[in-house]
Amino acid sequence: MERVPVCAIFPVMNRRQFLAASAACALAPAPGRAAALRLRAGPASVRLVPFVDGPTAMLGFNGATPGPEIRVRAGGRVSVGFENATGQPSAIHWHGIHIDNAMDGVPGLTQDAVAPGAGFAYDFAAPHPGTYWYHAHHRSWEQVAKGLYGPLIVEERDPPRVDRDITVVLDDWRLTEDGALHPSFGDRHDFSHAGRLGNYARAFFSAATVRRGDRVRLRLINAATARTFKVRIGGGEGGIVALDGMPLGQPEPVGEPVLAPPRRARRGRLGEPVLAPAQRADIVLDVAGPLVFDLLPRGQPYALGTIAAEGSNPAPAGGPVAALPPTPVPAPDPARARRLVLAMQGGAMGGRHGGDDFWAFNDRSGVGEAPWQRFARGETVRIAMRNDTAFPHGIHIHGHHFHELGPDGAPGPYRDTTLVEARQSRDVLCVFDNPGKWLIHCHTLAHQASGMKTWVEVA
Repeated sequence: MERVPVCAIFPVMNRRQFLAASAACALAPAPGRAAALRLRAGPASVRLVPFVDGPTAMLGFNGATPGPEIRVRAGGRVSVGFENATGQPSAIHWHGIHIDNAMDGVPGLTQDAVAPGAGFAYDFAAPHPGTYWYHAHHRSWEQVAKGLYGPLIVEERDPPRVDRDITVVLDDWRLTEDGALHPSFGDRHDFSHAGRLGNYARAFFSAATVRRGDRVRLRLINAATARTFKVRIGGGEGGIVALDGMPLGQPEPVGEPVLAPPRRARRGRLGEPVLAPAQRADIVLDVAGPLVFDLLPRGQPYALGTIAAEGSNPAPAGGPVAALPPTPVPAPDPARARRLVLAMQGGAMGGRHGGDDFWAFNDRSGVGEAPWQRFARGETVRIAMRNDTAFPHGIHIHGHHFHELGPDGAPGPYRDTTLVEARQSRDVLCVFDNPGKWLIHCHTLAHQASGMKTWVEVA
């Protein structure tokens, strides 16, 4: 089989291609505010690459990738009739939602995989406002890479005043020269190294235009199976107001009022969001011009897409970006927290471990019959997530959020996925208050498929 470089040498796009790509990559229309809908997983043809003739054959929901944007008010219910027309077993996981365990969508743990031609009824409450998403959770290293995902937005009962609320889905793909998905799914090199990194990246937008002077809310979702996106946003400035759906106490400055020159570093640049696979960020900013999104790899910035600026807002909001209303979350008890270590092991250059696959947690690969740990409902647990490997890992805990702890042990952002760099460690503090069986895994989905997953049980 032809080997495609996994270091992601992106194609060079000129500005005309860049603008054409932005116009071509719109999110699927939202199904409205009705929370009851049908999601049919099956083949999709997507005009993914603007400088290649014809669409790319992928998978999608309701014929599109990303799938339809689902919006519901906090406290409302989401009722989805899932139909599987992929030709493979599948299931849907609702990422980041504090959900009833039976609805979590993890075959072998919370439900059986849905057979081809069969269906499943998902019905659950959406208690907390925020930016979430849904994606396949069977053969996810393949099905998500082929396009089985979509946004799930839970709106505040009293949302902040913005002129536009725009969802931005980031992804990358490994493509052949004619724009087809490269057939190297399940590649052992990907599984044992950095995952299925693509050679082409894009942003999908739920709106094509903004006005100068608009205050906009951008909901960034990293749907890639392996790539961490460091994003520069030009054409506006404001603040990051939420991470993984949960509000920050104070906005973190982000953005640029004008686009930086592509080949020169710009002094004084504001913060640039860094999103590991599955992480999200909500950003509120004031528009000064076209909103230009660049991926910042090691070399020259790479164009992800743009939202055009047309006209001017006659009554700009002005003033500083305010914090979102806090979400009620369970209060941890650090003094009585049980202390645990979750050691990430294996992979290329990672040394031996006691598991039976490329990767392991604490010398065990994959989901065994017994949980890694059992917790009493409401128990506070401090987990030292220790990365003993040569690659970064974004660790996701299903059904819960947790506080990332600073070096001094102070609680930081409240997240559902945390990025732990190679040979480093991060402590998190979690109140396990949602009963059931919950998966913990690396969201580099090739790593999950080859051993880096476990589960816990909350009584």
